[in-house]
Amino acid sequence: MTSLVPVRTETADLREVEQRVLWLATAMIDHANRVRPNNSGLKVGGHQASCASMVSIMTALYFEHLTASDRVSVKPHASPVLHAINYLLGSLDEKHLTTLREYGGVQSYPSRTKDPDPADYSTGSVGIGATAPIWGAVARRYVDTHGGGAGTGRQYSLLGDAELDEGACWEAILDPTVADLGEVVWIVDLNRQSLDRVVPNIAANRLQGMFTAAGWQVITLKYGQVLEELFTRPGGAALRERIDGMSNPEYQRLLRCTPQQLRERIPAGDKAIERLLSDVDDETLAVAIRNLGGHDLDALDSAFKAIDDTRPTVIFAYTIKGYGLATEGHPQNHGSLLAEEQMRQLAGQVGADLDDPWHRFADDSPAGKRCAETASRLRRRERARVKPPKLPTDIGRTPSGTTTTQAALGRTLLDLTRESPEAAERIVTLAPDVSSTTNLGGWLNKVGVWSPSERVDWFADDAETILHWRERPAGQHIELGIAETNLVSLLGELGSTWSRWGQPLLPIGVVYDCFLGRALEPWSFGVYGGGQSILVGTPSGVSLAPEGGAHQSVGTPSIGLEQPGVTSYEPAFAVDTEWCLLEAMSQLGKPGGSSSYLRLSTRPVDQSLASVPADPAARERRRRQVVGGAYALRRDADPQVTLVGMGALMTETRAAADRLAEQGIGADVVCVTSADLLFRAHRGDADRGVLDQVFPADRARPMVTVLDGHPHALAFLAGVNRIPAVHLGVTGFGQSGSLEDVYRHHGLDTGTIIRAALDVTHR
Repeated sequence: MTSLVPVRTETADLREVEQRVLWLATAMIDHANRVRPNNSGLKVGGHQASCASMVSIMTALYFEHLTASDRVSVKPHASPVLHAINYLLGSLDEKHLTTLREYGGVQSYPSRTKDPDPADYSTGSVGIGATAPIWGAVARRYVDTHGGGAGTGRQYSLLGDAELDEGACWEAILDPTVADLGEVVWIVDLNRQSLDRVVPNIAANRLQGMFTAAGWQVITLKYGQVLEELFTRPGGAALRERIDGMSNPEYQRLLRCTPQQLRERIPAGDKAIERLLSDVDDETLAVAIRNLGGHDLDALDSAFKAIDDTRPTVIFAYTIKGYGLATEGHPQNHGSLLAEEQMRQLAGQVGADLDDPWHRFADDSPAGKRCAETASRLRRRERARVKPPKLPTDIGRTPSGTTTTQAALGRTLLDLTRESPEAAERIVTLAPDVSSTTNLGGWLNKVGVWSPSERVDWFADDAETILHWRERPAGQHIELGIAETNLVSLLGELGSTWSRWGQPLLPIGVVYDCFLGRALEPWSFGVYGGGQSILVGTPSGVSLAPEGGAHQSVGTPSIGLEQPGVTSYEPAFAVDTEWCLLEAMSQLGKPGGSSSYLRLSTRPVDQSLASVPADPAARERRRRQVVGGAYALRRDADPQVTLVGMGALMTETRAAADRLAEQGIGADVVCVTSADLLFRAHRGDADRGVLDQVFPADRARPMVTVLDGHPHALAFLAGVNRIPAVHLGVTGFGQSGSLEDVYRHHGLDTGTIIRAALDVTHR
């Protein structure tokens, strides 16, 4: 019998690093679950098997191919592998290795904002972290064409094969922009297991075909050099065909077999395979059946060298979940943990010590020198941060006539190009094929559409074309396909440029408000990762009456109220929209900044109802109250009820107050611009000043709240002064019809507000 186990002296130090990374990642999880005191008794968790399948890939990438300009998104469950590498490179202190999933310690999944060591992308939401490098590449290119300084470099995404089940991946892959992003490289950890089982038909060939059809370079690493050498021998072709033809569960079962069982199971009656295996010793046979491309450092090296930088690349790296561990290949090893005896066995295999687990390599050892050289190569220079542009707080316009808050969005952006050109140059707008219907047409015509290179506008000489689609590097609007996930994912990356390259942008994304729920999870994850942006939902609510229930948002006021890291606004008038938008923009592109959500409407509103003060001091006081959350629109000499309206329903709220006055019932009218900010003040998270000004205790009266959305978004206001209240809003799917009919159907019309006021004052 012969042995084919290779001895590669030229990469022996890399193999030693690989084994140490495996040990450190496994030991971090072991310490968190088995060693660290746990008074609660709750499972701490961790994914030793999921880490093990990524160790070879990440070792080859970081210690041989990565550059300081590259960025890497690490699959969520491989977080300990990233920490282990950072520890060996000197960018994570030893004290943190015992804090995995501990309060204030290293996070369960890579986090840009919470981990003590570097993480290029926050991951954890399956599919979202995988696509982030695509949008990071677009953001880098945008910054580079608007003043430079973002440099170059590849954008790597390390993802598990199960992540390709997520629609977010395919929405991103299929966007027309992506086919030109040659710096994007996805490496798929193809271990063919999910949380519960071995997936019977992972359909790798179909996945490869889908990437090819999308214009990607596809590299497949299925077998390592031991198996490839066996395939060249007599009977080798039959052996390859036999392994290729196995179902995933059948192959996975072989990993749990003894050498004798392998000799019985693999041939399946094929004499040529039997003869081939009879000439291979037990050690080689055990190594060979595990010798997949994703664990072969030479194969990985060749794959990285073959990347074509003119188009996106995907590398399908076949791996074994739990590779090198006692749980290797077990169908339920996803969250399993090695016992102490198994940890000691692993320590013996890799040259570690369970009782003293955190040893680095000696500085003068080959592995230690490789770590030092890698750390030097990957060290990034500190970038000076440009301060965000100074924004005006009030452009000075007092709209008259009838207009909408949606129209005010486009008007404010255009005004900024004249009033504050330095700030306007930092604005980048995004839309999923709804630019014209969300009132961005004028802005788009003014600033142009962004493209990495100049493109011909074949309709430039068409007099009947109103929307001018001038694509050029200096453009400031990015139009994506109809995929809200792509839009908000890019929004998050554009909102991170201040921290990545020191260049702050003011990114504003526009979606139909009814589709905000579809976009919420990836946008929320972008906010968690430090992306500061503005998301505008418009048009909104049942005020979009003729469109029917499918396009009438109900729960979005609550989303704005409940989303961490975001301030939500729902202005009623054009000037309120301007002030809220300027305030939201002033919070972008800086440490401690935040994101905002504006819910706008296409409901035409008489702007004289805003009663904007003419006196400059009074106008400024009004502005401060608007951006603080609410203001008194009307004060009665002897109020018996307080009517509180928000957004498009201020017209009916004001009309109800007028009709109540005709009946001798005085009503105060309060216009809420941010239920979010009022709630923060109410629960003590912010200054109560605006509540004391708008809802003073000496004017506490029974209350009626009304909004074009679910009524609970304003229901807390009754608790400010503990008064009886009726809360009007939308609690069911909408209907098509005229505005009057739809408002009457939902109880948002003036008559219903009056009846509610009479009821609450006579309780």
